[in-house]
Amino acid sequence: MSNRRTLFRMLTIQRVLVKYGLDDIIKETHLLRPLRFFFYLVPRRRDSSAPLGERIRLALEELGPIFVKFGQAISTRRDLLPADIADELAKLQDAVPPFPAEQAIEIINDAYGETVEDVFERFDTEPLAAASIAQVHTAKLKAGTEVIVKVLRPGVLEQIERDLGVLRMLAGLADRYWEHGKRLRPLEIVDEYEHTILDELDLMREAANTAQLKRNFQGSDMLYVPDIYWDYCRPEVLVQERIFGTPISDMDTLREDGTNIKVLAENGVEIFFTQVFRHNFFHADMHPGNIFVLHNDPERPRYAAVDFGIVGTLSPEDQRYLAENFLAFFDRDYFRIAKLHLDSGWVPPGTRVDQLEAAVRTVCEPIFNKPLAEISFAQVLMRLFRVAQRFDVEIQPQMILLHKTLFNIEGLGRQLYPQLDLWETAHPVLRQWMDEQVGGRAMLKDVRDNLPQLRDALRELPAILNHLGEQVAEGRIRFNLQSPELKIIQVQLEEQRRQRYWLAAAATSVLAGALVMTLGSLPWLGWALLGAGVISAYIARP
Repeated sequence: MSNRRTLFRMLTIQRVLVKYGLDDIIKETHLLRPLRFFFYLVPRRRDSSAPLGERIRLALEELGPIFVKFGQAISTRRDLLPADIADELAKLQDAVPPFPAEQAIEIINDAYGETVEDVFERFDTEPLAAASIAQVHTAKLKAGTEVIVKVLRPGVLEQIERDLGVLRMLAGLADRYWEHGKRLRPLEIVDEYEHTILDELDLMREAANTAQLKRNFQGSDMLYVPDIYWDYCRPEVLVQERIFGTPISDMDTLREDGTNIKVLAENGVEIFFTQVFRHNFFHADMHPGNIFVLHNDPERPRYAAVDFGIVGTLSPEDQRYLAENFLAFFDRDYFRIAKLHLDSGWVPPGTRVDQLEAAVRTVCEPIFNKPLAEISFAQVLMRLFRVAQRFDVEIQPQMILLHKTLFNIEGLGRQLYPQLDLWETAHPVLRQWMDEQVGGRAMLKDVRDNLPQLRDALRELPAILNHLGEQVAEGRIRFNLQSPELKIIQVQLEEQRRQRYWLAAAATSVLAGALVMTLGSLPWLGWALLGAGVISAYIARP
């Protein structure tokens, strides 16, 4: 996006803010003060007659998809917003002004190469819901199945690319001029967001995400994921099973039906931690417009989720690091939290662990064993931000989706059941996952997974050693026995030799133990061999 187009877009944003009487928001933003000359280029036709919440919602709708998504994210945080503003922003979840049905039908016809009437038994022109990226129509397939048809908004890619250019320009200003720019890494955050939002524009990707989550929760009594009808899916059109449930935001209906709200809230926390740690594939757009409740059995309510355009994953390192931080937090082990931050490189190497530990304790200790209703997360977040500033904690862009999801989950839990005990609900799930990762079963799995590589290495080792010996004998390789580099190589070779030895011992013991136990003659010997294999695998670890 050219600088000229970016500046023009900034003028447009300023015009919309002035139009709805919101330009003071930008004037008070320190980062944008270098751009205040824009204010003198825009006619002053302010309209402040409508309530503030309504003006904010209308401005976000007019500014486009990225701004609508921002409004959706903060709409779940009623603890951070006045009630009237939260109510207005909640309308952005599924009540954005729709585009004409004629355009939707034209997009569908082009995608299928045939008319809507040829594809569907019935297609309802009145949208069921409209959001920033797409809108949804109800329909019936020729086979009689009730479905929803999701259609991308016309021109949405161009709008998003335009606003990404604005975000990139602002990130560049922050990176260059803001005192916390380097630590918060705004350019990397924008790159991460760009990847996420552009993926959301491919509805085939969303369909694949939905299918994956359905497999992950197959047979679950906590979460239902709708079926995808692949024959009718295209990059700009998605067709899936229609969900008949109560929106999670309709608390009056849930209570009238006798829904066990406490169980519902606890299941929501367990679903989140299961997705992040057990499946490493989590729904990252969990605002109330995407979540329904199936309460055929009010005492055992079941979630139904939709709209999987944004999903998140973590690297094994980030996943393990995050789990250890959560567990240390639940155990009030603040030294462990500080040490994890230092070991991960998230804080500068010279940081004193005891000082970081004391700072984390000061922030976290007051909120323990309190229900959501008694915790001011706004204050906690502000205090954690000040700790991050003091110790130069670097923001990790790859964690942004997870932070956003936690933001939504906590806001949703506050609406559902403010008395929810987050610690009691989440702790067992995390503890079980960690036990699976570092326990004896995990070691056996590592040995099993490494057996093919071990077999290939042992098979190739004689040829490699023979070839190396020939090169040394012919004088093509000369060793400087005093070389520091050679000493490093020697140490590495010795370590590799040690690992190969113990891995071979582990593999032999495990296979022999399995064979003895299969024969059933000397079970104690089989268990002894398996134990020796586990111990050998542990010794072989670097």
